[in-house]
Amino acid sequence: MKTLINPNSQEIETALVRPVNFDESLSKRVRDILNEVKLLGDTALMGFNSKFDEYQGSIKIEKAELEKAAEIVSEELKSAVNLAINNIETFHRSQRPQDIYKETMDGVRCELLYKPLSRVGLYIPGGTAPLLSTVLMLAVPAKVAGCKELVICTPPNPSVELLYVLSLFDAKVFLVGGAQAIAAMAFGTETVPQVDKIFGPGNSYVTEAKMQVTRLCVPIDMPAGPSEVLIIADESAIPSFVAADLLSQAEHGEDSQVLLISTSKRVLKESLNEADSQLQTLPRKDIAQKCLENSVAILVDSVSQAVEISNNYAPEHLILAIGNANEIVNTITNAGSVFVGNYSPESVGDYTSGTNHTLPTNGFARNWSGVNLLSFYKTITFQQLSYNGLKGLANATITLARAEGLEAHARAVEVRIIGNNV
Repeated sequence: MKTLINPNSQEIETALVRPVNFDESLSKRVRDILNEVKLLGDTALMGFNSKFDEYQGSIKIEKAELEKAAEIVSEELKSAVNLAINNIETFHRSQRPQDIYKETMDGVRCELLYKPLSRVGLYIPGGTAPLLSTVLMLAVPAKVAGCKELVICTPPNPSVELLYVLSLFDAKVFLVGGAQAIAAMAFGTETVPQVDKIFGPGNSYVTEAKMQVTRLCVPIDMPAGPSEVLIIADESAIPSFVAADLLSQAEHGEDSQVLLISTSKRVLKESLNEADSQLQTLPRKDIAQKCLENSVAILVDSVSQAVEISNNYAPEHLILAIGNANEIVNTITNAGSVFVGNYSPESVGDYTSGTNHTLPTNGFARNWSGVNLLSFYKTITFQQLSYNGLKGLANATITLARAEGLEAHARAVEVRIIGNNV
């Protein structure tokens, strides 16, 4: 990791610049994939499966095939999945919103009602790691919210562990990955239903496809890119813990963003030494090592300076490995998810604590929230007025309508008031 000792603001800003993810040629390739799926449907999907994944089987995976996985996976895995589901469900149930009923003035009743999305699309990445946890983080809250139908797309040749987790949900599962999966859920094909909203992380093709379809026809959960962690560590931090947290993010991918900001020169140095040592025994050593080569460790004068840097950076994951962590929680304004204290590793948020791990990256934590129960709802407002209620609003409504030059708006009120004998 590159190390900066008490750098100035310009040096910090330069060191924390994220890689530019936009690629015009990639954008065009994704656009072509979307257009081909929109035009040819299942034929395009089968062609892409053969081309990219060397898979020529059925797109749809049947429930019976999913259920076979339960006979193969270990009881230990089943127990771990069950614990994770219980915690995710418990935390997300507590987020259920309350409908609003309010009389804003006499005879004027307004309501805001939460309605679950009917059919949601969940993208589960394949790649170098089968993300079982992403199924849990998306399917559990969708069911808690009351979504009627789940459409899940994941690349061909899924692991038996992923098949097992998919079997736990009443969902339509399709073996198709990449930008073509996003296109299928956005536009619909002969086999894959069109959805109301698309959720889930993915590689640069998936991310670009999500951004393109949200401009065309269907909303998405959030923009997302390479995974990120920023750790703030003071003298009380435990270097072996800090190192493990750095590596847990670095092993996601070579383009993951891993940052350490410390007020202690000793902790910074020992944490980096620990990271080098722990790296040697990682199965994904090569991936983590390349990530660390592009990562930064910064020595600063105070925790408040570290927090300021973090808020400007807006990390996906923020770990507060500091002695008075609870005292500064309220100063954190930009982060996807925060892990407080030495015994709160980012890993628990990925799997079992109950919070959602589908979070904004690339600085979008400044203005986007991570997935939560509200992500699976839309709202509808209602209003009901009595004659006296309308009469109370009439003059103001007519005046405002005519100020905007919208005469028909004004007359829609007048016709109900003038000459009314009620």
